[in-house]
Amino acid sequence: MTVPAPICDSAPFGPATAPGGQALRDAAASEMLGIVGAPFALAGRLVESAGFDAIYLSGAAFSAGSLGVPDIGLFSRDQLVEQTRILARAVSIPVVVDADTGFGGPREVEETVRQLEAAGAAAIQLEDQPGDKRCGHLGGKQVVEPAEMAERIVAAAAGRRDPATVIIGRSDARGVTDFDDLLARLEAYRGAGADWLFPEALPTRDEFAEVGRAFAGGPLLMANMTEFGRSPLISLPDLASFGFGAALYPVTLLRLAMKAMEAGLAVLADEGTQESLLDLMQTREELYDLLGYDPANPDPHRDGPAAARSKEQA
Repeated sequence: MTVPAPICDSAPFGPATAPGGQALRDAAASEMLGIVGAPFALAGRLVESAGFDAIYLSGAAFSAGSLGVPDIGLFSRDQLVEQTRILARAVSIPVVVDADTGFGGPREVEETVRQLEAAGAAAIQLEDQPGDKRCGHLGGKQVVEPAEMAERIVAAAAGRRDPATVIIGRSDARGVTDFDDLLARLEAYRGAGADWLFPEALPTRDEFAEVGRAFAGGPLLMANMTEFGRSPLISLPDLASFGFGAALYPVTLLRLAMKAMEAGLAVLADEGTQESLLDLMQTREELYDLLGYDPANPDPHRDGPAAARSKEQA
């Protein structure tokens, strides 16, 4: 029996985003970046349409939103690469990817970076937890020796093909050892070749300011403004005044969407109809506009920003 071909593959719209590392670096040189987590491709398009300069593929949002599992290192490299490809083909802005610990030793980290970059990642984030990692804002974490993390960063830099691809070194030491160890680790990761530094789970505004003073003049510092975590929620202007250059909102859209769905399900169960929810919904026309889809076009998979980009490159 002949099995019919699928209408489209799992990551449509042709080639992945052209290398976006330089675009990301250029944006960071001119403004404080707000990088919003996109739990799925349509959300990525919404982030782009709202005027943000980059989207974030969060390990936490991917684990929970796409796989229904906690953020404890349960997804595979292949799954992360495929999700990167899906997001990169859906948008034309840079994609920042959370690669956790890199999926192994230096050789595996190098291969991880190579594959993620080929899939469309503009920046790749690595952390100094061991393989049995945990969400950065949970207790019970561990960190590897600084030398081991430095090897990961060296391998990551060696794995990229585009020298503009951003390698981000994240340290979870603040929730494991102490603040002084965090600063020492960040300095070591800068020396190993990290382009940006990411101090995770700082508990006070004063510590954000202190990290900013310690690394005044570079490299770029990235803050995690996740909700319900260990860090205070700090505005972009205040973070910029502390010396940070980018802020992550990794799970914000997923949390908003899930709460809205929870409320909608309650109304549907209570009223037996969704009629009272219509004003809260994205309309068919708004969805089509976001997709770049004209119903009169017989080939909808040719539409969208990534398709336009492919035509320009051709």
